[in-house]
Amino acid sequence: MSGGVPRRASRIRHLSGRLRPLLLGPRPEAVPLLVGRACALVGLLDVAAGVFPRFRHSRMHALAEVLPGAFGPFAAALSLSAGVLLLLLAHGLRRGKRRAWRAAVVLLPAGAVAQFAYRHSVIGVLISVWLLVTLLRHRDQFTALPDPRSRWRALANLVLMGAGSLALGLVIVSAHPGTLLGDPSLADRISHVLYGMAGFEGPVDYHGSTSWTVAFSLGALGWITAVSTIYLAFRPEHPAARLTEDDESRLRALLARHGGRDSLGHFALRRDKAVVFSPSGKAAVTYRVVSGVMLASGDPIGDVEAWPGAIERFMDEAKAHSWTPAVMGCSETGAEVWTRETGLDALELGDEAVVDVPDFSLAGRAMRNVRQMVKRIERAGYETRVRRVRDLGDTELERVRRAAEDWRGTDTERGFSMALGRVGDPADGDCLIATAHKSDAEPGPYGDLKAVLHFVPWGTDGVSLDLMRRDRSADPGMNELLIVAALQAAPRLGIARVSLNFAMFRSALARGEKIGAGPVLRAWRGLLVFLSRWFQIESLYKFNAKFQPRWEPRFVVYRASADLPRLGIAAMQAEGFVNLALPLPRFVRRRTTAPRPCPHRLAESDIQAA
Repeated sequence: MSGGVPRRASRIRHLSGRLRPLLLGPRPEAVPLLVGRACALVGLLDVAAGVFPRFRHSRMHALAEVLPGAFGPFAAALSLSAGVLLLLLAHGLRRGKRRAWRAAVVLLPAGAVAQFAYRHSVIGVLISVWLLVTLLRHRDQFTALPDPRSRWRALANLVLMGAGSLALGLVIVSAHPGTLLGDPSLADRISHVLYGMAGFEGPVDYHGSTSWTVAFSLGALGWITAVSTIYLAFRPEHPAARLTEDDESRLRALLARHGGRDSLGHFALRRDKAVVFSPSGKAAVTYRVVSGVMLASGDPIGDVEAWPGAIERFMDEAKAHSWTPAVMGCSETGAEVWTRETGLDALELGDEAVVDVPDFSLAGRAMRNVRQMVKRIERAGYETRVRRVRDLGDTELERVRRAAEDWRGTDTERGFSMALGRVGDPADGDCLIATAHKSDAEPGPYGDLKAVLHFVPWGTDGVSLDLMRRDRSADPGMNELLIVAALQAAPRLGIARVSLNFAMFRSALARGEKIGAGPVLRAWRGLLVFLSRWFQIESLYKFNAKFQPRWEPRFVVYRASADLPRLGIAAMQAEGFVNLALPLPRFVRRRTTAPRPCPHRLAESDIQAA
């Protein structure tokens, strides 16, 4: 009996928690999520009422058809239009967007009218009215500002909405088998949908008034596709975030004073990032918005004591736009500050390989493979040069820049958190360039240049690896050769530490291959090795480990575990591994003046050779 009272109290608390939304209403912060889901449900009901004949039959149908003001086939198109638009608005309502709220307030009454006039559903009308009242009652919860946008979304909308309308149109054409004349082929049905969306009569015909119903419904789909595309094409453009000249100069001033603290600090100067500063101006957070995720990278820039002010501004900006806040690749100190100031969680993502120049040497058994590879390449006639960007002539710098672009391993540019996105900019004179040359080789478009490594400053006594590029016809091992050359030239350049590549999940790979590792750890390592076929996880770790670095852990900061899949997709989009947007035409990509992100990764042939 003594154990029954706690169990009964627990059940009462559980039941009261389940009944609270019914008795007191949902918590204010949960209203956008609840309304977004309900809006999607109402949209589905409206679409079903406009598409499927059996869904809309009722006892009132025969009487309502002869009443004055009956909508007839037009109500199906109205119900379908309202439903599709409500489905499109559901995502914005879940995020508390003000414009989505305004549009839903206009569309819900139209959907209610269509539900009653065509389907004659009192319940459907009551659901729409309840949702409308909820939106009006909690309008203060829908204040989020619109996302940054550009007119290229009009093209994406035309393709995606067009494909969706074509698929839904095929369902509409095929949803009336009892009144269909003949047996039209799939090509005839597709032609009928395309003609109907353009407002013309197609090759498929029906008995009775079904032809009008289908025609109005297809016309509604075409109207929605056309109007939404025209709106996106001609609305005021808010381009993606870019650093202004003033923002960049302020960031450079902060890096000049505090840039030695974080090896990723200089990557904050990517010009496709936005920035928020602390109220004092002594700290800043740079970020990019990807698929609704406000993605910061590295630690905040500037004085550690001013970080909380910059982080607060970052979180306020995320709340104002209803973005999901997240941080990629921050240090242990950065993760502690982020979690303490915001209540977010942190998860170890991997390790950064850092080589201390005074401790580096090619001697010893551990460096045998690197030593042999470097000597073999040097005997093949290769020589190296390590210089600051400001020490290169304009002609040679332009040659290096074009070679780095043409030797890119993939069509998709990669890099965000550990890539600067440019080579040879006049403002980046302190950057380091290591090049490999072979004078006795056949001259190519870039002379005797065979490989390039680019490093960005890390304070006054360090550099951080930005990109690795090599000629595919060059001998394997160019990256090892140039890294060793940079480390050997570092003392005369005043460099005491060099940050190499970032190795994701390094600790799991290292512990999983040791004797005594448990089954869970071995299974996790096996999954990482399997994924390494597509993502350079194990190979990058083993390449970095050749140089005997010390490992500095890096973390991802996130709001909730449920956000991790979305955060992962957004991070892969930002890094260039996943491209969910339509690519620009090739001639536009070649003419654009926007900075091109560069991959912080190895060439496939170098990894295989290593």
